Amino acid sequence: MEMAQIEGIIKRVTYHNPENMFTVAKLVTQETRNEITIVGNMPHLTPGERLDLSGEYVDHKKFGKQFQVDSYEIKLPVTVDGLIKFLSSGMIKGIGPKTAESLVEHFGKEVLQVIENTPEKLQEVPGIGKEKAAQISRGFQEHKQIKDIMVFLQEFGVSPAFALKIYRRFGDNTIQKVSENPYSLAREVFGIGFKTADKIAREMGVSVDSEERAKAAVVYLLEEKSQDGNTFLKREELIEALKELEVENVNLNSVLEELVEEKEIVVENIPEAGELIYPAPFFFAEQGIASRLKRLKDGVDRELFPRIQKIAEKYLEEQANLVLSPEQHQVIKQVPETGLMVVTGGPGTGKTTVIKCLMDIFQKAGQKVMLAAPTGRAAKRMSEATGDEAKTIHRLLEFTYDKEEGMKFQRNQDRPLKGDLLIVDEASMIDTILMNNLLKAISPGTRLVLVGDTDQLPSVGAGNVLQDIIESGRIPLVRLKRVFRQARESMVVVNAHRINEGKFPILNAKGKDFYFLPREEPEDVVKTIISLCAKRLPNYNGYHPVNDIQVLSPMRRTVTGVENLNQSLQKVLNPPQKNKAEINFGGACYRTGDKVMQVKNDYEKNVFNGDTGIVTKVDAEENVVNVRYGHGEEIAYEGRELDALVHAYCISVHKSQGSEYPVVVLPVTTQHYIMLQRNLLYTAVTRAKSLVVLVGTKKSIGIAISNKKTDERNTFLQHRIAVYEV
Repeated sequence: MEMAQIEGIIKRVTYHNPENMFTVAKLVTQETRNEITIVGNMPHLTPGERLDLSGEYVDHKKFGKQFQVDSYEIKLPVTVDGLIKFLSSGMIKGIGPKTAESLVEHFGKEVLQVIENTPEKLQEVPGIGKEKAAQISRGFQEHKQIKDIMVFLQEFGVSPAFALKIYRRFGDNTIQKVSENPYSLAREVFGIGFKTADKIAREMGVSVDSEERAKAAVVYLLEEKSQDGNTFLKREELIEALKELEVENVNLNSVLEELVEEKEIVVENIPEAGELIYPAPFFFAEQGIASRLKRLKDGVDRELFPRIQKIAEKYLEEQANLVLSPEQHQVIKQVPETGLMVVTGGPGTGKTTVIKCLMDIFQKAGQKVMLAAPTGRAAKRMSEATGDEAKTIHRLLEFTYDKEEGMKFQRNQDRPLKGDLLIVDEASMIDTILMNNLLKAISPGTRLVLVGDTDQLPSVGAGNVLQDIIESGRIPLVRLKRVFRQARESMVVVNAHRINEGKFPILNAKGKDFYFLPREEPEDVVKTIISLCAKRLPNYNGYHPVNDIQVLSPMRRTVTGVENLNQSLQKVLNPPQKNKAEINFGGACYRTGDKVMQVKNDYEKNVFNGDTGIVTKVDAEENVVNVRYGHGEEIAYEGRELDALVHAYCISVHKSQGSEYPVVVLPVTTQHYIMLQRNLLYTAVTRAKSLVVLVGTKKSIGIAISNKKTDERNTFLQHRIAVYEV
């Protein structure tokens, strides 16, 4: 089919996904001046830019006629209106709408040439000094450099989506780096797979049997599988995966040996398991966890036990109104005796009560108690429940980031934590690497209590640490089973346990806190959720639409997915107003009052994937957005840094782990069929403190409850703990 060619000017960007660069935009065609919709994988398009496009017209069943972009060329604008739109788009730091108008008014159509070639002339415009002129020049050069690199990479079939990721990693050295070793992309650029790097390499003439190609494939596969939670691959699994990448005619032993020498991987032969191939960090982390658990368990000072036991007995006598289960009594008795303990239990079983009792008893004994959790929200919740400060694990370990040295924890085996008891909540969220770093910083003699719910979703990172520790059978474990009377009055708690047991939840019990609203069509589900958040729930019990209500969804896409619900909720909960400044970036609009989430770790800003906050200030002129997070810190995002933010009126169930909200609203539809699992529904329900509202179909709830299948993860930690005889 012959490709159609069109030329036009970008009017606005309707949607842009920073992860895969999928873009929907409105283009005014040069020939007919008609406004058309264009879709495709493109970088951050800017209103006012001229585009030469190649592609075809398609009829979308929902959105009608669209132009599907196959390739494109971006040209700088030439009209006055186009120049103003381009300069005020926020893509060039230092230029906002007012400055853009002033620049074009002063320099006319020559404004871009002035910025590029004689930026000192910018000081002729009132309000622009030497420093701001230099800032504008740097911003323009960076923007231009990105475009040039994209053109270079396009010659090798690299999509704009990948080109921008590559540029972010290598900067101005991109062309040199890619030319020297295209496979470095697969090893050094997050999200760039082996296939993309291989395509570039093949275009450059690299042999299909190249050993560099095979090494890149191995490293890529291990990294890819770690994203699914695996800490290693078995040799036969690796061979099968390599075949899918058409890596077959190579000496695998030689490839693995080279990677071992380069300290990229570790190969371990286990008689009962076979040959296990690890990314090196995961191998040493598993070994470290097992050996350090043994040292902690054996290193406790048991001379303190009689004194702490007496204090515990007196404390419990004084707490006349405190009713504890036998299992809770067991925890309080055993923790002083051992250096290490795991406490698990579902909602309402008294995990928080146990934490508070242990904290009070040890503090009365003159012991220093430390409280920690994996996420900011979990730490905040722990602080509120205990009345003492709880920190995230990263903050506890005094995490720092240096551009030259990278990320590191200041607290480690050489500079351990100073305390007598460390209690870590939401321990099921801790992955292999983080657990190893935590244990490095705990000296023998410090007691460690891990508290968690193993029926929730496992950690996002690789490993299944808490489950492996428990299943090793070598660590003191107490399971809290009794649901207390007060908790039994909550249908949220009752239904969480029913779901976990494979039973259908009790819906719409009069005067209770667990509701189901039947809706068949996805569009009706969305309308109902909007109504719940904007009117019904605030009117019902005064719940704040943004601060108290959290919409969760199993998937990102689909009508009832995270992305569409965020767009729909923002329109109603935080609509545009004259007194609200806003910035458009990548198809999203950020305005004061928006609820947002950080979606990747930023070690320089000390803000992490999953942190949520509120936009407190928007400076459209300087292209800066300020966000205040739950820990009280206000972070500024400039220009392209905004691609680390997404709206958070609705978030995925996975992102909600470790958090608790007064109200949880959850769509349950067959659109999410592949994600309908018991532990996912259980995790979503247990995020609610006061109220749960499910919107969708009973069929979908039934599918989730009956689907107990969980993804198996390759880890060998359980075996290592057993071998170390912890």
